[in-house]
Amino acid sequence: MTAPAIIAWAAKRRWINLGSSPFATIISRRASQPVTELAISELIADKLPFTPSRLNAGPLASRIASGAICGAAVCGAMKRPLAGGALLGGLGAIAGALAGHHVRKSLRHNMPDFVIGLLEDAVAVGGGAAITAVIATTK
Repeated sequence: MTAPAIIAWAAKRRWINLGSSPFATIISRRASQPVTELAISELIADKLPFTPSRLNAGPLASRIASGAICGAAVCGAMKRPLAGGALLGGLGAIAGALAGHHVRKSLRHNMPDFVIGLLEDAVAVGGGAAITAVIATTK
C-alpha cells in the first residue's frame, strides 16, 4: 500500500494529475487519507512476527495488483499507454518483493528484524517520494 499512498499523496499536492484514468479514483486526492491509513497499517503489520512472507501467493498477488494499478495510473497521468504502465508496475512489485526478501534475509544475522523492517520502509517511502518528485518535474 506504500505505492498507492505515495501516488495519492502526490495527487493531493497536485504534483501529478491522474486525469481520467480508470485507476484515478482508486488513488485520487479524495482517497489519499484512507489509502495512507491502509499503508501505515500495512507498515505496522509487516513488523508483526505472524505476518506471512511477502512471497506467499496472497501477499505477492496483492503487491502485483497494487503495483499494476499504480503503474497504470502514473502512465495515464503522463499520457502513456496504461497497459505498459500496469506491466511495469507489476514487474516492479515482483522485483521489490524479491529484493526486499533477500536483503532482509541477508541482514537478519546482523540486526533485529524490526530494525531491518524500518530501514525497508524508509527506502520504500523515500524512493517513492523521489520518483514522484521526478515525475512531477517532467510534466
